[in-house]
Amino acid sequence: MKNKCIVIGVSGGIAAYKICGLVSRLKQEGNDVHVLMTKAATEFVGPLTFQTLSGNRVVLDMFDVGFEPDVHHVSVAKKADIFVIAPATANVIAKVAHGIADDYLTTSFLAANCPKLIVPAMNTGMLENPITQDNLKICKKYGMEILESGSGYLACGDVGKGRMPEADVIYDAISAMVEEDKYLKGKKVLVSAGPTMEEIDPVRFISNHSSGKMGYALAKAARNFGADVTLVSGKTNLEKPVGMKVIEITSAKDMANEIEKVSEKMDVIIMAAAVADFTPKKKEKNKIKKTNKDNSLELARTKDILLALGKKKKRGQKLIGFAMETENLIENANKKLKEKNLDYIIANSINEKGAGFAVDTNSVTIISKNHEEKLGLLSKDETAERILAYCLKK
Repeated sequence: MKNKCIVIGVSGGIAAYKICGLVSRLKQEGNDVHVLMTKAATEFVGPLTFQTLSGNRVVLDMFDVGFEPDVHHVSVAKKADIFVIAPATANVIAKVAHGIADDYLTTSFLAANCPKLIVPAMNTGMLENPITQDNLKICKKYGMEILESGSGYLACGDVGKGRMPEADVIYDAISAMVEEDKYLKGKKVLVSAGPTMEEIDPVRFISNHSSGKMGYALAKAARNFGADVTLVSGKTNLEKPVGMKVIEITSAKDMANEIEKVSEKMDVIIMAAAVADFTPKKKEKNKIKKTNKDNSLELARTKDILLALGKKKKRGQKLIGFAMETENLIENANKKLKEKNLDYIIANSINEKGAGFAVDTNSVTIISKNHEEKLGLLSKDETAERILAYCLKK
């Protein structure tokens, strides 16, 4: 998400402070960010803060055009790629739902002809009031996207729905809306991500170091490019991506069962999850049996999900797997490609600095039956975009 004109309207709620980090990130990534504030919003965050973070003047008064020869609220509205109101109070939601334009923010919002995102944040009673709910429905009717509020402890002391999502979640929603190349529109894409956990006993389990970051990046990129995405995820510390169905699982068996339910409907299946498929040697099996007299854990190889998918792959369906090895990476990846009937396999380096688990970068080689494409060290987001473009953009 670079070189986009992003307009963020900040209305008078305590959650306004969360927008500082969002504006900073958007600016650092090369976007032209304009912040518009209501007068009430300035009681929570000073205009100078947003002006410094965005690099653009924050205008509060619609009649304050400064030294610019154009009508500022119209010019900003015209060049916006997306217009976000966050936090959106009940008052501002009511205004935009009914076309009321009595200040700089609402006037610019009404004039804008671009995707619009509303992020409600308010007291639970105000949010759940039928009037507010009707106003949100009106906004949806006119094509505005609504980012659902979170639940938890609110600034007023109540506990309930009405919390504004964190900046990363809003960023995620923006990135999905501003992408123009929807080459996966109409495609159903299934992505698995994160680790699986196999219980040894009520206390211990076998798992791996997967953070889920690569799988989540692939799911988000597919969504951004227009796909209808289903994400099957093991336990991670990552925020749930917006705009897709997320199915949370624990064990490899859970993952296999959930994937089996939906796999036939999918046009593309990307198995990025790290499955805990530990196969002990004979001595280890005997040792395990002594500590598991009730046979609570059957440590035979867990079901090879990728092999099962390859065997029943339907015509036209694309199947993409991952291989992470400590040695002979390309050789072993090519072997898996053939054995599991994959269209592509992503050879994921674990020995290279800056690649592998838990980091934000990766270095992979995309392998098909006839070609290999090595990507350099990239962010996982860019790696995901490059993988999808190589494998699916024809």
